Amino acid sequence: MSETIRIDQHDNWVQITLNRPDRLNSFNDEMHMALRSTLEKARDDGMRAVLLTGSGRGFCAGQDLGDRDPSKMTSPPDLGKTVRTFYAPLVKLIRSLECPVVCAVNGVAAGAGANLALACDMVFAAESVKFIQSFSKVGLIPDTGGSWHLPHLLGEARAKGLALTAQPLSAKQAEEWGLIWKCVADDDLMQEASNMAEKLANGPTLGFSLTKQAIHASAVNTLEEHLELEAGFMKTCGESDDYAEGVSAFLEKREPVFKGS
Repeated sequence: MSETIRIDQHDNWVQITLNRPDRLNSFNDEMHMALRSTLEKARDDGMRAVLLTGSGRGFCAGQDLGDRDPSKMTSPPDLGKTVRTFYAPLVKLIRSLECPVVCAVNGVAAGAGANLALACDMVFAAESVKFIQSFSKVGLIPDTGGSWHLPHLLGEARAKGLALTAQPLSAKQAEEWGLIWKCVADDDLMQEASNMAEKLANGPTLGFSLTKQAIHASAVNTLEEHLELEAGFMKTCGESDDYAEGVSAFLEKREPVFKGS
């Protein structure tokens, strides 16, 4: 396994740490492929939650621009190919995972790094963190799903303001605006995020998976279509062992033991 990714395996969930701290965990091709492979393995191994974070003082500074130095290139880079080959598949993979994906943003999240976090299901951020849509500083647009997530989460006015100005957004403001789930004290970040990953991993993960799918589908469904989708998903949940266990535990006044099926 590449040293650009660190893996901490728990009973039924996994912590994945971006591990290029000397480069603020900015992406090169090796880290892209290692992260994708690790997420695919978590999916294939049936992990019931994933926690994504960064090593050192940054979460992820986006693309490693050392690999894009014009003075070392004979022609302009094909950034469309980069997006199609690396960033788009990564976002699609994270969004398609059936298990919850928790993100612990431990330091600066800039460019693709900020939008990588937004692709996750629940984002915790240390109160010292800044989210920066830094693309406009180098003449680009927000990629890694940024131009989709920002307006959907914040509305057009705030999305344009952040994208056009590259103004840093504090973790507290991000929480207040609804961009992330929770801003926490720096020293408490990993404990809170780990507790949440473990809690979700031990929850009714079939229901969690369908909840994710339903919320994602709401962006394109009409209300009538969505009500029918809810009915289908509720039928699936109602036939599950987890539903029977949840109801039994409620009636018996005990803690449920969910199996994710």
